[in-house]
Amino acid sequence: MSNQKRLIGIFLLVVIIDQGSKFLVHNSLAPGDSIPIIPNFFNLVLTYNPGAAFGILANLPDTTRYIALAITTIIALAAVLYFFVRDYKDDLTAKMALSLIVGGAVGNIIDRVSLGMVIDFLDFYYKDYHWPAFNAADSAICLGVIILFFRKPTRITGTVT
Repeated sequence: MSNQKRLIGIFLLVVIIDQGSKFLVHNSLAPGDSIPIIPNFFNLVLTYNPGAAFGILANLPDTTRYIALAITTIIALAAVLYFFVRDYKDDLTAKMALSLIVGGAVGNIIDRVSLGMVIDFLDFYYKDYHWPAFNAADSAICLGVIILFFRKPTRITGTVT
């Protein structure tokens, strides 16, 4: 499989897993419902996040929030594209991480365009402390950033068959 096909596959897999999991949760739970998966640690819930990651900007007026999120999204995708074709053009590990990030971003953009907000459903907690609910797209974005941070640069030397 060529590296280009591998990168497209990562991107598509993230979008499919994200949108498929959101579809299942959205059609199985009502807002506020909670299904314990690991008691006292992890639930499935259905929440809608009108803001950015972890609810940032959620309290802004709608128009201001939409403009801020649109501008932020455009800048972030432009930066990822720049890194993809310039800074990391010969670094397969970085390109795979960027494919995770773009797949996650597109998964959340699909929600924003279709619902005006993002579906979140993974609820981790300890006692009374709940980490803000998140989704598969958020997980892919975070994983991609972690890989970029800890990666050992590699060179693309050709296609892998």
